[in-house]
Amino acid sequence: MNAAVEKGNIIPVATGSTVPVRDEHSIGTILIQARRLTPDDAERIMRLQRQQGLLFGDAAIQLGLLTKADIEFALARQFDCPYLMRGESKISESVVAAYAPFGPQAQVLGALRSQLMLRWFDGGPDHKALAIVSAERSEGRSFIAANLAVSFSQLGQKTLLIDADMRNPSQHNLFGVDIGGSLSEVLSGRAGPATIKHVSGLPNLWVFTAGAPPPNSLELLARPQFPRLLGELRQKFDVILLDSPAATEYADAQTVAMCVGAALIVVRKNATRMWRVRGVSDSVVQGNATVVGAVLNDF
Repeated sequence: MNAAVEKGNIIPVATGSTVPVRDEHSIGTILIQARRLTPDDAERIMRLQRQQGLLFGDAAIQLGLLTKADIEFALARQFDCPYLMRGESKISESVVAAYAPFGPQAQVLGALRSQLMLRWFDGGPDHKALAIVSAERSEGRSFIAANLAVSFSQLGQKTLLIDADMRNPSQHNLFGVDIGGSLSEVLSGRAGPATIKHVSGLPNLWVFTAGAPPPNSLELLARPQFPRLLGELRQKFDVILLDSPAATEYADAQTVAMCVGAALIVVRKNATRMWRVRGVSDSVVQGNATVVGAVLNDF
């Protein structure tokens, strides 16, 4: 029987050789298990690696057996940075951090994540939630919220994305989840405990949908149930991000920011008027919340 050895176990393989695999988290093992590499080819790569003192990935690319994308896939698994394959998930490809965590957009989002960790999320148990706000629609607020949530989850943070935009909800579409047990249902008393959906393929990410748009979203957010719910969720998650409606159209964003204590303002390049940004900032501060900063969306 043809076999490969993995931590003392004999694993059958459909090749003519026996490959010693020393670490189940090695790049070679990960790629073999993902069927991107055969044990025979892994042996060829390791032989060249030893002969020329190369990294496994460099040796594989030199032999033409793997691509840079294959190596990035294995590194993501090796360092517990999960991501998705295009065409294999219900998540929208506009959630770029979920599909290309090493790409330029994801790197910018990672830098933003680092700034938020320093400015807000490292401030203790009361600094676990952040509202994502913008002056108007189509400024990329929901895009930033979705991608930031993925980015935090890839850091190993247990992350919850709440779609508090009950006017024009979008996160259920971005993540391909149903809207049952939603925020509007819970706050209106039409549902029991919140039904929070785990995002398949991203082990540290959950989404709490907005639900069907109610006629009284501002009144629902102003009810005592909302801060009470946030208090319960703070006990369960490391990071909570809340999408919100356009701040110049509705007072919902100010209410959300007031409840969570802080907001990040999204500004679109060559589109957002600065006087509107100042108005949003003033309204957040008037609600006794902190403006953590502003992000210029150029995506």
